[in-house]
Amino acid sequence: MTFFFLLIEFLDELVFGVNEAAWPLMRTDLSLSYAQIGLLLSVPGIVSAVVEPFLGILGDVWKRRVLILGGGIGFALACLLTGLSPTFAVLMLALCLFYPSSGAFVSLSQASLMDLAPERHEHNMARWTFAGSLGVVIGPLLLGGMAALGFGWRGVFLALGGVTVLVLLVVWRRIPQSPAQVSDLPSFGSLWSGIHGALSALRRKEVLRWLILLEFSDLMLDVLLGFLALYFVDVANLTVSQAALGIAVWAGVGLLGDFLLIPLLERVKGLDYLRLSVVLELLLFPAFLVLPNLVVKVVLLGLLGLFNSGWYAILQARLYSTMPGQSGTVMTVSNVTGLFGKLLPFGIGLAAQAFGLGPAMWLLLLGPLALLVGLPRRISEEA
Repeated sequence: MTFFFLLIEFLDELVFGVNEAAWPLMRTDLSLSYAQIGLLLSVPGIVSAVVEPFLGILGDVWKRRVLILGGGIGFALACLLTGLSPTFAVLMLALCLFYPSSGAFVSLSQASLMDLAPERHEHNMARWTFAGSLGVVIGPLLLGGMAALGFGWRGVFLALGGVTVLVLLVVWRRIPQSPAQVSDLPSFGSLWSGIHGALSALRRKEVLRWLILLEFSDLMLDVLLGFLALYFVDVANLTVSQAALGIAVWAGVGLLGDFLLIPLLERVKGLDYLRLSVVLELLLFPAFLVLPNLVVKVVLLGLLGLFNSGWYAILQARLYSTMPGQSGTVMTVSNVTGLFGKLLPFGIGLAAQAFGLGPAMWLLLLGPLALLVGLPRRISEEA
């Protein structure tokens, strides 16, 4: 099943990569402001953070297979609705459907992958991240290639909806069946047990540590990617095609980093690598923002993509390892702290609206600063 779970992650990040590179096109087509873009990056995540905790609990106590396949259907419909969106409101609706659908389809697939080999969480998360990075790299290239051929961003999303249907047909019979003892409807007792387990996990210091660090690390991952195309177009004065190429460089070097991380984790402790990479990011990102030369910017962007490789994989693996036997509940507790994390893009959007996107990008440094402070420093803390 490992291949099919990784295929689902690849598809999810392929759609994400297209979406992030398409923001300048969607902004022009739908006349979006920075504040509206910030809302589109935040509100669907907040909706998802409300819905997904229940999906995570159900994934531990009920029919996980049904949830994964149902999420896949919603995922396909969200891609189609995105491609057909005529206004800001409809695009918001499409993204509000996409986020929780991705949670059921993708996050529960990740949880199932973690259950396959509990003793190799970091290694399988590294493979998962590599599959996702491959999708992120291909996404902007797909958008740029289709744009060069005369197809707009809408056509790409419609095509991705069709691809999702094909993937569903491939994995439909391969997703593991639910245990025979699972009832057709979840009982109140099983739901309460799952909720109690999630609340207990949120009171544990080590669980909270990894949850908080995951949210702040995202500032240099998905949040940076969300504003990167706009930064290149509005601040660095590049064309949309050049911006897509810049994103492809960032994601492509990150893909190489994710690939190299797989054998690296066989030799080096994940947290040792993470501490070093955080320091390097703190040096590279200010240089990227300050230095005006375009070639230097692209080189620094590539290095940023290389050294933030593994952040999500290692931190998420640590979270799974602190919650053995609760892989679905990991999704639940992640969405509780995710309510805060999903407000971060909106805050950056508001700062960009008030002060300009260039100054607002400095707020992303809060990500590596939080990791620098919050990562454990003693062996006893790492256990």
